Amino acid sequence: MTEHLIRKYAAAVPRYTSYPTAPHFHGGIDSDVYLSWLQKLGAENRLSLYLHIPYCDRLCWFCACHTKHTLKYEPVKAYLHSLHLEIEEVGRHVSGNARVTAVHFGGGSPTMLKPEDMIALMARLRSVFSFSSVEISVEMDPNDLDDGRYDALAAIGMTRASLGVQDFDPKVQASINRIQSFEQTKSVVDAVRARGVHSVNCDILYGLPHQTLETLRNTVQQIISLDPDRIALFGYAHVPWMKKHQTLIPERDLPDISARYRQMTMAAEMLAAAGYEAIGIDHFAKPADTLSRALKDGTLRRNFQGYTDDTADALIGLGASAIGKLPQGYVQNMPATGEYQKMAEGRGLCVTRGLELTDEDRVRGFIIERIMCDFVLDMAEVDSLFGSKAKGAVAQARQFASDDRDGLVTLRGGRFSLTERGKPLARSIAATFDTYLSTGRGRHSVAV
Repeated sequence: MTEHLIRKYAAAVPRYTSYPTAPHFHGGIDSDVYLSWLQKLGAENRLSLYLHIPYCDRLCWFCACHTKHTLKYEPVKAYLHSLHLEIEEVGRHVSGNARVTAVHFGGGSPTMLKPEDMIALMARLRSVFSFSSVEISVEMDPNDLDDGRYDALAAIGMTRASLGVQDFDPKVQASINRIQSFEQTKSVVDAVRARGVHSVNCDILYGLPHQTLETLRNTVQQIISLDPDRIALFGYAHVPWMKKHQTLIPERDLPDISARYRQMTMAAEMLAAAGYEAIGIDHFAKPADTLSRALKDGTLRRNFQGYTDDTADALIGLGASAIGKLPQGYVQNMPATGEYQKMAEGRGLCVTRGLELTDEDRVRGFIIERIMCDFVLDMAEVDSLFGSKAKGAVAQARQFASDDRDGLVTLRGGRFSLTERGKPLARSIAATFDTYLSTGRGRHSVAV
């Protein structure tokens, strides 16, 4: 891709892990609305649970998650008490016939929980919700782990371990305050596999301070040697206006747009050469992995954890700042942990904002998700699902294809398809269907 095209389309746009995106949530969706939505979930619905642990025992400067640094366990213990209360209250309003098919522990650092607390948390979920065959994934920090924690994760039935790596180069690690050796990381992979975990995911970042093609190449080679089932290749999102600790990373130390693009394409080519299949814009998986199978059979989805094969009807977010999605729309809990705990101790439900989906939102959300997942939009499928409600968005897709002079898309036989040139720019192409973006609410990272 030419330098001109990279700069032309590398605008700051959302990652589209939801549509509409979180900056457009509002306070009109509160716990009362959430309660009414929960009560409509029935036996026909499958549920996915996301539990947010907003604490770390070190603060990585690149991180854009809702988390806080603590060297004491007392705040974590108090938070867990509130989380148990919220779980009980939410479960009280959900039909016991609705089945949980996926659980994701995110953070922060879920693995900083003491073994007995992790086991008690999972036991609470199982006592409140009905479980069927379930995938249980946990984000892991190698610096937290010991035999007791490994055994606790095995005891709760963890099926997927997700490890953030970023870059193994010492200079890059020092510049983002994330010290984590290859040997540490390998020891985690070996330990979870020894305990029967069937899937390992590793995250790599490009666009980091002092990162070069050489440091990234070495990191990718080391990750491949671990033989993970999935690999996420994310571009570092520099958003210091939202996360003040990112001001500790001088912008002069970051690679420019062109260098980011070269890093991205080099790493992607290495992963493809190693036998991984590209999934959307930033995930890679072995051909036998369920993510690859979801791509092939058209069931690949995108949610707040990125690309997923989770097709549950509702995502229930639990914990401070957690976001959920129900058939009616999105909800988000109070982000501030202290206020979240007060709400949990009081009423139990902690939603403070969200968004109810309109027909237009559903149409455009579907279009954006298919562009981000499949790089293809089937006009016949859109018409079958939405009929006349999709007329405006379909006309816009046809106009985009007609106006395209850069070779990003084709329109043949009713299929709007991104070309090989257009696929790396899927975020920017998807953004043209975002009717909220022009309102200026929210700032985003660059699309390359």
